Amino acid sequence: MKKQRPVNLELSTIRFPAAAISSILHRVSGVIMLGGVGFLVWALATSLQSAEGFALVQDLLTGFVAKFIAWGILTALGYHLLAGVRHMVMDLGHWEELDSGRISAQAVFVLAILVSVLVGVWLW
Repeated sequence: MKKQRPVNLELSTIRFPAAAISSILHRVSGVIMLGGVGFLVWALATSLQSAEGFALVQDLLTGFVAKFIAWGILTALGYHLLAGVRHMVMDLGHWEELDSGRISAQAVFVLAILVSVLVGVWLW
């Protein structure tokens, strides 16, 4: 009996559908937010210790690097929120078909880019 299983399973040669990319990015954005929470908790704790700590955090958060980190955290939060709503709608039994799942994933990508641009404009 001849097996009809794929021989090459290199991820770089496989083309993922939009729904799979959306799901993977949803998890990645969750990890980014988890790391961002550590930075934000440190900034809050430092700013509440003393007036010097507050001034340090204020100076740090007005720099380009800190704004870029904040942009990354807020972009991840926006994408995670949009993809989470998509997943909840799918849990309710909608957008589970191949075409509607692809369209909803692409809509999340477009909305996430829009949110990212708006957050960038707001921060800078």
